Amino acid sequence: MKSRLLCVAAIGTLALAGCSTTSPNYGGYGNYGTSYPSAPTACADCGIVTRIETVASGRTAPSATGAVLGGIVGAVAGREISDRTGGSRGNQNIATVAGAAAGAAAGNAIQNRVTDDTYNIHVRMDDGRTVVINQRDLGGIRENTYVRVVNGRVVLR
Repeated sequence: MKSRLLCVAAIGTLALAGCSTTSPNYGGYGNYGTSYPSAPTACADCGIVTRIETVASGRTAPSATGAVLGGIVGAVAGREISDRTGGSRGNQNIATVAGAAAGAAAGNAIQNRVTDDTYNIHVRMDDGRTVVINQRDLGGIRENTYVRVVNGRVVLR
């Protein structure tokens, strides 16, 4: 019985010894001077944002122009589609109202997109050159953030 218990204890000790490590940083228990934070890996299209400028679009339109024009076009389209598909008078009215609502929403979105400001984002690339990218939204990008330039857009890395 004692030999069986001794054998189980020896196997358990060997199993636990296999889980040990010799690295002083294992588990994040402090820095003992043996390892340093690694630098970002080389990236040909990465860099740091040095400046962000707002560029006014210079385009203005009365506040409801897009919604009104979109609503008119949508109402005409809805009525015409319902008329061509053989809808009853009630269906034509419903299609007209639905078309007007959808057209107003689309017209408003188009107007906002055309008249919104854009941003010039200055990025000092890892290789030393500086590029300026113009885009509509920042997407969380701020000065001194590490970013990547992908397909003519600046994105967080």
